[in-house]
Amino acid sequence: MLTVVSGSLLLCGIDLTVLHVAVPSMSREINPTPAGLLWIVDVYSLTLATMLVTCGTLGDRLGRRRMVLSGFTVFGLASAVAAFSTSTVQLIVARAALGAGAAMIMASTVAIIRVVFTNDRERVLAIGIWTSAHSAGATIGPLAGGLVIARWGWGAVFLINVPIIVVLLAVGARVIPESKNPVPRRWDLAGVALSVPGLACLVYALKQAGEHAEVNWLIVATAATGCVLIYCFVRRQRRIEEPLLDFSLFRERRFTTATLCVIGCFGSYVALLFFLTQWLQQVGQYTPLRAGLALMPLAAANAIGAVTAPWAASRSGNRWVLTGALTLFAVALAAMAVTGDPGHYGALLVPLLGAGFGAGVVMTLGADTIMSAASPERSGEAAAIQETAFELGAGLGVALLGSVLAVVYRTGLPPVPGLDPAQRATAEESFSGAEDLAAGLPPHTAQALLHAARLVYDRGFTTVLILASIGLVATAAVAAVLLRSPKKSEAPRV
Repeated sequence: MLTVVSGSLLLCGIDLTVLHVAVPSMSREINPTPAGLLWIVDVYSLTLATMLVTCGTLGDRLGRRRMVLSGFTVFGLASAVAAFSTSTVQLIVARAALGAGAAMIMASTVAIIRVVFTNDRERVLAIGIWTSAHSAGATIGPLAGGLVIARWGWGAVFLINVPIIVVLLAVGARVIPESKNPVPRRWDLAGVALSVPGLACLVYALKQAGEHAEVNWLIVATAATGCVLIYCFVRRQRRIEEPLLDFSLFRERRFTTATLCVIGCFGSYVALLFFLTQWLQQVGQYTPLRAGLALMPLAAANAIGAVTAPWAASRSGNRWVLTGALTLFAVALAAMAVTGDPGHYGALLVPLLGAGFGAGVVMTLGADTIMSAASPERSGEAAAIQETAFELGAGLGVALLGSVLAVVYRTGLPPVPGLDPAQRATAEESFSGAEDLAAGLPPHTAQALLHAARLVYDRGFTTVLILASIGLVATAAVAAVLLRSPKKSEAPRV
C-alpha cells in the first residue's frame, strides 16, 4: 500500500517540474507570452492548492480510496490532453485539470497513511518516505523531461504519465483500504466559491505586475478583489458550525509554525528547481538532458534528508532540527548566488547538496507535525491543510520569484547596437523572445544581444537566490522562537 501511494506522489512530483526543462522548446512551438508561460508552469500547483481542502473534505465524506482512484483517472486523461496541446490556452486548461487530479490523489494518500499507520514511529517513517517520493519526483522531473524531449519532443513529458497511471489504477484498486469519517462534515460550497476565485485574483495580479514591471488600476483592482474574497472566506470559516477549513487548528503554535516552514521551504525548493533548469540551459547553454542530470545530486540529498529527519528530531527535537535545516538551505542558496557559475558545475555541487538535504528535513518534520495534530477521523482535513501548504508554497514561490526575475530582466537589458525600438521591445519580453529575435539578426548584432540577455538573466537569477535565502533565514528565526521543543514522549523515533 505504501508503495502505491508513494508511487503516486512520485508521479505528482514529477509533473510539478517535468515541464521546466521543456520550457525553451515548448516556447518556440506555441509561443506563449511571459505571463502565459508562468501560467502554464504555475497553474498546476495553484489549482492543486485551491482544490486540496475540497478534496480532503470530500475524501472524508465519500471515501479516501474512492477519491484516490478517481484522481488517478482524471490525472491520466488530463495528461493525454496536455501531450497533444497546440495552444497556450489548451495547455493551461490541461495543466489545471492535472492539478485537480493531483489534488484528489495527494489529499487522500496522506490521509490514508495517517489512518493506516497509527503508531508514531511507523507514521513518521511512512510520512518521510511519502514526502521524499514527492520531493524526489519534483527533482527527477527535469531529468525525465530531458530524456523524453531529446527523442520525442516536449509533449511526451505528459504522455509518459498514462501507462504509469494505468498500473497504479490496477494495483491501487486491490491494495488501498477504504476509510472515511464515520461522522462526516458538511461540504461548504460557499467556502469553495470564495476561496478559489480569491486566490486566483491574487495570483493573477501578481503575475501581471511581474510581466509589465508596473502596477496599474486593473492590477490593483484584481488584487483588492482577491483580498476581499479571501477575507470573507476566512471570516465565514470561523463562524459556521462545520467549516470547510477548520482554522482552530492554527491556534496551536507548533502547527502554525510548521505550516509556515513548509510553505517557505517548499516554495523556495520548487522555485530553485524551475529557475535553475532555465539558468543552466539559457545562461550555461546546457542541453535539456544535461540540465536534468545536473539536478540529480539535489534529488539524492533531498531523499536522504527526508528519511533521516525523524532520527535527527528524536535526538535534538523538532525545533532545532527545523531551524538548522532552514538555515542550511538558506546558506546553500546564498553560496550559489555568490559562487554559482554554470560553466563550473563543481562550484554548484556542494550548495546543491546542502539545499536538497535541508529541504528534505524541513518537509518531513513539517508534514508530520501538521498531520499528528489532527485525529484520524479528520485526517483528510489535516492532509488538505498540509498539502495546501506544500502546493501553495510551490505556486507562490514560482509566482513571486518569477515576477522578480521578470522585472530584473525587463528593466536591466542594456542597449544593444543595431536594434530598433520594436526589436528591443521584443527582446525585453523574455529570454526566449531574445533568442527568436537573434535568429533573424546579423551575426554581430545577434551575438551582442544574446550576450546581453544572458548577463541580465544571470543577474535576475542571482537576485532570486538572494531573496529566497533571506526568506528562509526569516523563517528559521520564526521556527527558533515559536517552536517549543516537543516533550520526550512526543518526539518521533525510528
